[in-house]
Amino acid sequence: MVANGQGPAFGERVEFGPNDVCYRHPTEHSFTLCQRCGRTICGRCQVTSPVGVLCTDCVKQTQPSAAKQASRSMRVTGRRIKALETPVTYGIMALCVLVFIAQSLSHYFGADEVTLALWYAPVHSAPGDVFTNASFEPWRMFTVMFTHSPGTPLHLLFNMLALWMFGRNLETMIGHMQFLVLYLFAGVGGSLGVMFWAYVVPGTIGTPTVGASGAIFGILGATLVAFKAANINVTSLAVLIAINLGIGFLPGVSISWQAHLGGMIVGAFTMWLMLGARGPRKKNRRIVSLVSLGVILVALSCAYLVVMPNIFGA
Repeated sequence: MVANGQGPAFGERVEFGPNDVCYRHPTEHSFTLCQRCGRTICGRCQVTSPVGVLCTDCVKQTQPSAAKQASRSMRVTGRRIKALETPVTYGIMALCVLVFIAQSLSHYFGADEVTLALWYAPVHSAPGDVFTNASFEPWRMFTVMFTHSPGTPLHLLFNMLALWMFGRNLETMIGHMQFLVLYLFAGVGGSLGVMFWAYVVPGTIGTPTVGASGAIFGILGATLVAFKAANINVTSLAVLIAINLGIGFLPGVSISWQAHLGGMIVGAFTMWLMLGARGPRKKNRRIVSLVSLGVILVALSCAYLVVMPNIFGA
């Protein structure tokens, strides 16, 4: 009943009108209206929100799409990564850990497929028609710097500890991109050390190596050069490098001192180039120097295409 044509009075029973039905369920009567679109909604279609009761369609329209949510998530993640002082160091560490997990899974539950696909042996720098059991895969000179021995977790632990101790300081000192270039150059330098040793001992051309040690020694060598240029006492660091480098020469130790030495030489030389052209006014000179060094490293990586080690004897 309606009193005075102004609506129901308090305590009076209200009768449903012809429009007081849910727009999604015509058989359901209701007086509740969506606060956004004004349509009548029943109890099943009511969604409580901070602005009142909404219908399910309005809730869907107000919520961001999956693409927008993914884009927002990527932006948030990017800002968090950018907020890190040393994102390259942590990124390399994370990649090494992920590769190690993949290596371990294939080691214990497979046939070491991951390690076999990523490790480096000098034979992979040789022309494909020289060896029937190996193919020309020079990119392994890069992939090897993110691998470790799957049966020896301490190998990963020591390398990551050294990267965490010295990599962060060096990245803060020279910047993210230069640190990444330094790490990659030093890693390739380690592979070149292994590769060129086959000229001295041709029998090692098929011996594979794994590990980020070459790049890590490059970081140590670069830190030594940077500290020396800043007139910082480098005695303790030099002793540390000498001890770790000397361990590789001990008989019976399966450590590639060739990779350590090659990585350290290239890492130290790369830092020397960076220091010689530091400052915003010498940016172009620094870029040219690093690009030139990169070209030289690529050229050296192709040495087997010019002169092969004498693996078949004199």
